[in-house]
Amino acid sequence: MTTPDRHDFPPGFAWGCSTSSYQIEGAAREGGKGESIWDRFCQRPGAIRDGSSGATACDHYHRWPEDLDLAQGLGVDAYRFSIAWPRIFPDGVGERPSAEGLAFYSRLVDGMLTRGLQPWATLYHWDLPQALQERGGWLNRDTMAAFADYAHAVAHHLGDRVKHWITHNEPWCTAFLGHHEGVHAPGLRDFRAALQVCHHLLVSHGDAVAAVRAAAPGAQAGITLSLHPIRAASAGPADQAAAQRHDGLRNRWFLDPLHGRGYPADVLAALGDDAPRVEAGDLARIATPCDFLGVNYYFPETIADAPGGEGIATRVVPTPGAPLTAFGWPIVPEGMTELLTRVQRDYRPAAVYLTENGACFDDVPDADGFVQDDARQRFLAAHFAAALRAVRAGVPLKGYFVWSLLDNFEWAEGYTRRFGLTHVDYATQRRRLKASGEWFRHFLRAESPAP
Repeated sequence: MTTPDRHDFPPGFAWGCSTSSYQIEGAAREGGKGESIWDRFCQRPGAIRDGSSGATACDHYHRWPEDLDLAQGLGVDAYRFSIAWPRIFPDGVGERPSAEGLAFYSRLVDGMLTRGLQPWATLYHWDLPQALQERGGWLNRDTMAAFADYAHAVAHHLGDRVKHWITHNEPWCTAFLGHHEGVHAPGLRDFRAALQVCHHLLVSHGDAVAAVRAAAPGAQAGITLSLHPIRAASAGPADQAAAQRHDGLRNRWFLDPLHGRGYPADVLAALGDDAPRVEAGDLARIATPCDFLGVNYYFPETIADAPGGEGIATRVVPTPGAPLTAFGWPIVPEGMTELLTRVQRDYRPAAVYLTENGACFDDVPDADGFVQDDARQRFLAAHFAAALRAVRAGVPLKGYFVWSLLDNFEWAEGYTRRFGLTHVDYATQRRRLKASGEWFRHFLRAESPAP
């Protein structure tokens, strides 16, 4: 494999790294912050693999200057972060946003700009105020209005400096991991509820795009989806049909309504009475035009029929011949090219950004605390090459954000999984760039990186 050079990508191509508020900030009850659904979920026995929480995480709330120095030192152009809704409205709603919460993110944004980092703000990376959950959460349509109010307040305060806004990160995860599988907050297990939550998330996305534009004219707004190339487990008709159904709920269920096509008819037929309730005007709100589509790519899914199974009766099976990350995810760089070219062919988004791509490996520091993570370096090099192939195939790919700048709280896995370019010793909060981070720095400086 030949590793591409940074200069192989188009002029102005944005290179960045991503984080999220609950995974790194800590300071769970400082600065007037209210409780989030993840604060509450982590208290549930057995919910988190190692029994931990994001109460301290990477202590980014206090150590953000050091972390932004790390990003600047890498040489990235942009930094994607998320805003904790409970820091802005501790109870989810209110006449006035928290001055302390807004001041924290204002300092953070100013810190990015001082370091030459373009801020990319995500409004919702899963940490819903617990007070709203107690009123029904995303099952309650009132939460959509609360989200639009929150989006407007934040964009009004930061929109003079933040020019790129992402409404939701991976609504599939919010809906299905949180409300169907129960492995993410708020920990519900109800397939029909998950579908209704998904609908409300999408409607709220459209409303938030409008709110951001009203508060910050000229800002660019979009959404980030977790998308997967879908492959059938066999050539048999049952598995082929299952793959089509799975693609419908995993990919087209989001892409179709966002691009003005409504929900896919074949999925609605498969869902039957479980299909969400859609009110007049909802689909038009979902289809509010975006300036870009964010895509998080990690792996393809291989699908088999699951007769009698819940929902759409499909199951994910191992991808043949693919090496695995420490998370058990298949490593298939060509899936990125496949996915991006498919999205461009079928939907023609104005611009596409890879808002997350990265990998978890068993990072073991040496005696000096350095992590020689050659596997992550190879992973990134192969996926950079796959992104370049997509660009050369005509995909309007405008940027690539590596997940993640720091090792962090990995949701239900706690601190047992590490995705960072930077190793974090959680006992001491010491940060140290890994070999993959040093490789990425060489790449960004247009030096000759090793393959």
